[in-house]
Parts: sequence; C-alpha cells; structure tokens
Amino acid sequence: MRNPSLLIAVVTVTVMSGAARADYPIVDAVAEKVINKYQTTSCDQLKQEAAQRQGKPPSDMEKRAIEFLHNDPGARAEFFNKVSAPIVTKMFECGVIP
Repeated sequence: MRNPSLLIAVVTVTVMSGAARADYPIVDAVAEKVINKYQTTSCDQLKQEAAQRQGKPPSDMEKRAIEFLHNDPGARAEFFNKVSAPIVTKMFECGVIP
C-alpha cells in the first residue's frame, strides 16, 4: 500500500487541465474520486494494485503530476488535506499500518 501512484495518476487530471490554481475546484473533484476509490475498493484489491505497480517507473503524466504538486503548495495542501484521513483510515482497516 506504499503506492502513491493512484494519487499521482488522479492528480494528472488537474495538471492537464491547468485550471486548478484559482479556487482548486478540480483538485476538489479529483480528491473526491480518490476518496471514493479507497472507500469502495477492498483491501485485497488495493494490495493487488499496489503490488502490480511496484517497481514500475512513473509515466510522463505521473511525473508532471508530481511536478505540479511540488510547484503548487496550495493545490498540494488542498489535495492532501482532503485525501489523507480517508486513505490512512483505509490503510489502518486493511492492516497496512498498525
């Protein structure tokens, strides 16, 4: 479950649109999709997806998403503030963190 790729892939939508800077409505929408993914996916499915991604280099879109998050602290804070609690809760429920 140490796979930030899902978050990065979803944030790619924000990077590609370029519209996230104003009030971050796209960041909000993307965060909701990430939250929904973690709340509706089983622990086994999440673990399997993480295992499949392990060792694979990030795509060009994922690299741009990472760069976007590094360069826009407001968008980064908005996104991580929204998704952190639901993701950590799911990781706890799945036994990934004690």
